[in-house]
Amino acid sequence: MKKFVSILLTVVMALGLVACSSSSTGSSNGGSNSDKKYTVGICQLVQHEALDAATKGFKDELNKELGEGTVTFDEQNAQGDSATCSTIINGFVSNNVDLILANATPALQAAQAGTSEIPVLGTSVTEYGVALGIKDFDGLVGSNISGTSDLAPLDQQAAMLKELFPDKKNVGLVYCTAEANSQYQVDTVKKELEKLGYTCKLYGFSDSNDLSSVAKTAADESDVIYVPTDNTVASNANILDNICRPAKVPVIAGEEGICSKCGVATLSINYYDLGVATGKMAAKILTGESKVQDMKIEYAPKFTKKYNKDICKDLGVEVPDDYVAIEK
Repeated sequence: MKKFVSILLTVVMALGLVACSSSSTGSSNGGSNSDKKYTVGICQLVQHEALDAATKGFKDELNKELGEGTVTFDEQNAQGDSATCSTIINGFVSNNVDLILANATPALQAAQAGTSEIPVLGTSVTEYGVALGIKDFDGLVGSNISGTSDLAPLDQQAAMLKELFPDKKNVGLVYCTAEANSQYQVDTVKKELEKLGYTCKLYGFSDSNDLSSVAKTAADESDVIYVPTDNTVASNANILDNICRPAKVPVIAGEEGICSKCGVATLSINYYDLGVATGKMAAKILTGESKVQDMKIEYAPKFTKKYNKDICKDLGVEVPDDYVAIEK
C-alpha cells in the first residue's frame, strides 16, 4: 500500500510539473507583446478635408498593422487655435501616451515644446526645418520627432500656373501670416513665378477675420491668385470663392481640398496616403522595430495635376488632357 501511494504521488508531481511547463511555454509564445495595448494621442489643428483624410489614413493603417482594438486613439481637434494645441499636447504628456500624432504645423510645434520624451510624428507639415527652427535641415530631426511632409514641388506649381495662364501678368499670393509653412511656400513660389516673368505681390492675413478684406484687395489687384497648403484658407475656402469667382479671378491652390472649393487647378498629393505612410512609421516605433530619432522625414510618393471642373467651366479655363477632374 505504501508503495502504491508513493508511486501515485510521484505521478501527480510529474503531471504538475508538465502542466507548469506547458503554462510557462504558453505564456512565452502567447506573448505579452501580442497582447500589448497602446494609447496614441492625435492633435489635429483644425477640421478640413486634407487634415481629416491624413488622420483617417493614419488610424486605418495603424489598426491594420497592429490589429483592431490594440490601439486606443485619443483624438482631439484644436479648432484652429495654436494655444489649444498646446493644451491638448500637455494633456497627452500628463496621460503618458505611447505616441503623439501632430497633424499640421502648429500641432507639431506644440508637441516639440511639450515633450522631448514621447515619440512624436507630424503629418500635413510642409517643411520641418522651418516648422521646428532647424537650420540647414537634412531630413533627420534626430530627436523624438519625425513624420511625413505634404510639400509638393513648388517650382512645378509655378509652372502649372504658367501653363494655364501664360498671358496673365500679376499674381497675388494669399496666405495666413500665422502659419510658418505658408510663408515658406509663398516666398518660394514667388521666386519661381518671377523667374517665369510674372509680377507678384504677397497678401498676408493674420486670421480668418481678415481673410475677406485681404482676398478682396488681392482679387482687385491680381490676374491670378495662388494659395499654398494653408490651413486657415482651407477652413474658409468658401470666402475666397465668393470673392474670386464673381470677379473672374482664377485661383491656383496648393492642395486638392482647397481647390475643390475655390480653385481651378492644383498639383497635389493624396492626404489619406500621407496618413497611411505616417501610420506605418508609428507601427514601427510602437513595436520597437525602429527608433523615432533614426527615422527621416518621409514625402509623398506622387503628385497629380487636378482641376475643378465646375469653376473652370464658370471662368472659361481650359486644361490640358493630363489633368484629372476632382471628384465631388
